[in-house]
Amino acid sequence: MENLNHNHNNQLKNSGRVWSGFIIIIIGLAFLLDNMGLNIPRWIFSWSNFLILLGVFLGVRRNFKGIGWLILILIGTYNTLIRIPGLDFDLSKYALGLGLVIVGGFLIFRPKNSCVAKKKDKKKADFDFEGVTDKDSINHNDMIDVMAVFGGSHQTVYTKNFQGGDITAVFGGADIVMTQADFPETVSLDVTAVFGGIKLIVPQNWAIKSNVTALFGSVEDKRSHVMPVAELKKTLILEGTALFGGIEIKSF
Repeated sequence: MENLNHNHNNQLKNSGRVWSGFIIIIIGLAFLLDNMGLNIPRWIFSWSNFLILLGVFLGVRRNFKGIGWLILILIGTYNTLIRIPGLDFDLSKYALGLGLVIVGGFLIFRPKNSCVAKKKDKKKADFDFEGVTDKDSINHNDMIDVMAVFGGSHQTVYTKNFQGGDITAVFGGADIVMTQADFPETVSLDVTAVFGGIKLIVPQNWAIKSNVTALFGSVEDKRSHVMPVAELKKTLILEGTALFGGIEIKSF
């Protein structure tokens, strides 16, 4: 079981590094091309294209769960098209209807939530390696899946078998209270803050290990560090990216 957790942590770490590197390359190329004096249309370096890239990034990173990534792509595409000079087409007449059709189609035909697949895989692993029954394995509250896009989310985790999950805040905020949660020894949480903030409220006796890549962002542990190291029994590992955003760890 320990090997499974170790492999899962390595996958999260590698995924975070790859996508963080991808973001750095895109930003670097944008600055480089913009200052080379090339005759590149200004709309190519617009904020709307950044929204499109951000939507694709979040969609791939989260296995296209949720709908936030699609909203970002639609908003970015609309604003990019209306900025292209010489485009003789009044998109405003059709944007709302077309957008609703696309969103509705996605809700009907979207793939199954990958979190369900993760839980099923975890159940099988528990059965194979620990000999437990399905009754003793993960329930639907053991993993969290939060996406706050242009809005806020406030959730409290109560499970005593916490298995991590995903938290994404894009132009919004997510407050997650985990003071009543528990897990055996170590658990990984994938966090992504882009022009937004994530606040994690955790017990004082949890150790926090951050593998988050901060690009024009920050990860801050604002707890009072008065507890001896020997009393830190749990370790919460944070993986992910903070891009023009922040991740804050606090205790009550």
